[in-house]
Amino acid sequence: MNGAESLVRTLVAGGVDVCFTNPGTSEMHFVAALDRVEGMRCVLGLFEGVVTGAADGYFRMKGTPASTLLHLGPGLANGLANLHNAKKASSGIVNIVGQHAGYHIEYNAPLTSDIEGLARPMSQWVRTSPDAASVARDGAAAIAAASGAPPQIATLILPADTAWNEADGVAQVPAMSQRAGYSTEAVDAAARVLCGGERTLLLMTGNALNEKGLALAAQIAGKTGCAVMGQTYNARMARGQGRYFIERVPYVVPQALAALKEFRHIVLVEANEPVAFFAYPDKPSLLKPEGCEVHRLTDGGDNSVAALEALATAVGAKPSDVKPQQLTELVKPTGALDHITIAQAIAAAIPENAIVIDESITTGRGFFPLMANAAPHDWIQNMGGSIGFSPPCATGAAVACPDRKVYCMVGDGSAMYTVQSLWTQARENLDVVTIVFANRMYQILRGEFDGVGAGEPGRRAQDMLSIDRPSLDWVSLAKGMGVPGRAVESADDFNKALAEANAEKGPRLIEVRM
Repeated sequence: MNGAESLVRTLVAGGVDVCFTNPGTSEMHFVAALDRVEGMRCVLGLFEGVVTGAADGYFRMKGTPASTLLHLGPGLANGLANLHNAKKASSGIVNIVGQHAGYHIEYNAPLTSDIEGLARPMSQWVRTSPDAASVARDGAAAIAAASGAPPQIATLILPADTAWNEADGVAQVPAMSQRAGYSTEAVDAAARVLCGGERTLLLMTGNALNEKGLALAAQIAGKTGCAVMGQTYNARMARGQGRYFIERVPYVVPQALAALKEFRHIVLVEANEPVAFFAYPDKPSLLKPEGCEVHRLTDGGDNSVAALEALATAVGAKPSDVKPQQLTELVKPTGALDHITIAQAIAAAIPENAIVIDESITTGRGFFPLMANAAPHDWIQNMGGSIGFSPPCATGAAVACPDRKVYCMVGDGSAMYTVQSLWTQARENLDVVTIVFANRMYQILRGEFDGVGAGEPGRRAQDMLSIDRPSLDWVSLAKGMGVPGRAVESADDFNKALAEANAEKGPRLIEVRM
């Protein structure tokens, strides 16, 4: 058994049985080992950003890490943007990155680079295996790091000679760090704040946004009169009929300031203190009102559902305290496409237990309340802000949950970053409906141009904000990668396209021409 085979066997024995791959020469012994070892599903991506983004989506839905296989420093660098998004979402991933044989590095061959230096900003755990005998043990340590509480991005660098030299065998994964509990002192402090009579916000993210956590928050809000909101962006949220609907802190700074201005206290449940996404002239970075006190109930890795249960008990909240919510009625729209009719059509079409990946950015900024009454589903967002997130994330989510329909909502500018995801979806016959909002410009940047006070964009500035001349033909792009597609220009056509996509399994693309 060589080092590569000892690593593959260790991964499979440790529960890591999916590998999203884009290998090169230095990883060929690992590729050969994948042939010899049963139990590992290998999913090829044509760009490393697809590979890392898919591993993120897989973890968000499965709750256990997948592995990636990346080629040397440049391959890792190509995948860093979506590793950034995964790190912000606290996703667990085991990256396997090839390296030149140890004796070859001194010759500074063209692909030689500081792989550890590239890995560290987006990985909490980084290690280079020194020899073949260490590979399995290092792989087991990487699995433990990626699976811990909180989960981590673990990057194991595998020099080619450690992969092809003789190794000892399979290593056992160390005992996982147990998921933390919660602080009873923090629960008592939060209960005092909630019962103190001043306007209080329960700001939640992470595991608090699963169905049980939201139900507990509804009880606490009904009993104490507090408000409940989510962060602007969240890794995963239970939504739809039967789930407690909460709004999120708005992205636009003036709207966020208005939404938060009344609160004297904010209780954080895994969430961060609300801050602006960017700095703007004459606008604050902190979004809480002056004099507002912040209290932390749980942090990432804590057991937030258990903490909310304890908090509900402390304030005397019960299921009977939940107040009924008035949600937007589901309708199938007719007529022209606009932000409202697009949201209505998608809300009416979402099948039960679907997964919705939201990178709709400007088009979808108002979607959230309009889709609150859709069939029960999970809603995934981009936590790190690096675009090109949703097509790979949808790919990984579909691998993790083959029995669930995945809706990927994405702007045309974002989708072009990782359009290769469509090819992987076709090859694996993944049940993903990609909805591309084709406004033919970086609409978010047009708004930001105004937001930072840069003035009126001239011809050259407009050229850097638009993606026309030529306009992208998404139906042709999808067809070229093996994915059937159609374009729609009315709400009626959009309804029909969604119904057709729901009727059959497998990848589909709908270009919504704005």
